[in-house]
Amino acid sequence: MSAALDPSVRKLQTAILRSVSRSFYLSIRFLPAQLREPVALAYLLARTTDTVADTARISPTVRTETLKMLSNGIQARASRGVVVDLAASFMPLQENTAERRLLRSLPDCLEWLEHVEAADRNDIRGVLEKITRGQMLDLERFANPAEIRALQSAADLDEYTYLVAGCVGEFWTQLCFRHVRDFASLSQPEMLALGRHYGMGLQLINVLRDAGPDLQVGRCYFPEEELRAAGLTAAQILSEPQRFQPIYERWIEKAQTELECGMQYSRAVQNRRVRGATALPALIGAHTLVLLRDAGTAALQRKIKIRRREVRRMILWIAVTLASRKRIEAIFARAKLKK
Repeated sequence: MSAALDPSVRKLQTAILRSVSRSFYLSIRFLPAQLREPVALAYLLARTTDTVADTARISPTVRTETLKMLSNGIQARASRGVVVDLAASFMPLQENTAERRLLRSLPDCLEWLEHVEAADRNDIRGVLEKITRGQMLDLERFANPAEIRALQSAADLDEYTYLVAGCVGEFWTQLCFRHVRDFASLSQPEMLALGRHYGMGLQLINVLRDAGPDLQVGRCYFPEEELRAAGLTAAQILSEPQRFQPIYERWIEKAQTELECGMQYSRAVQNRRVRGATALPALIGAHTLVLLRDAGTAALQRKIKIRRREVRRMILWIAVTLASRKRIEAIFARAKLKK
């Protein structure tokens, strides 16, 4: 029996994946089966490492060491039993039931990894190595939650968004060129570059959306050099949001530019199912940016999230129009016109 038919794998691909992701699970349902398996597995492993990285009740030092061991387990450089036991020790500390189940499923994920085809396995390990490096770098930069620290430069923010998301765009592209016949009208190097910027843009939207909660736990992803030029420190952002607003708006515009790369990417995709899966995050991202623009720096004080019914409407339009380029462009343009 192949790994794809194993009951534990089916559970990972459906119930557990759905419980730890809303928009990504919806995107992956569009994909052909040969892409769905490696993409789902990579996502579950990345969410597992992210859960470890975000377990605030454990010191940053211990979380970093656990991430190193977990990364070594994914790369087959450490004993699976030791890695599984270490991850299991984080389970009682998870308030979210879905994340407890995710950590419990790590043995099945590692077993599944051994059964996917070699090229996919290598790509999964490659992207996970970058993601865990980004997560460890984050823990190192923001080791003291009692002190609000900012990244030093725009290059540091670019590095972060690349390591935790831009590399995912590259991973997606490599899989598609291998598994999807006549995947794109653009060359592989062109698609890799667009995919990288697309992923970075999606992560930048997360940074913008989560800026308030991040500041409350000592994390400021906005460059210190830009804050200094505005006469601000990271600790003053929440108390003086109007002075911070021009910086916030510049990064919203940067995210919009990166999303344009995602739309250019989706236009080049020939397979309709893959095009639909590729375009959906950009459409959700575009509508999220509308909400962030409308809220302004008030977004620092409240949760900004696109409504479920709006996401369902997008999915419906993509499905009934068979991922029509014209319909996808119309949805994206409508969001831009709300600026």
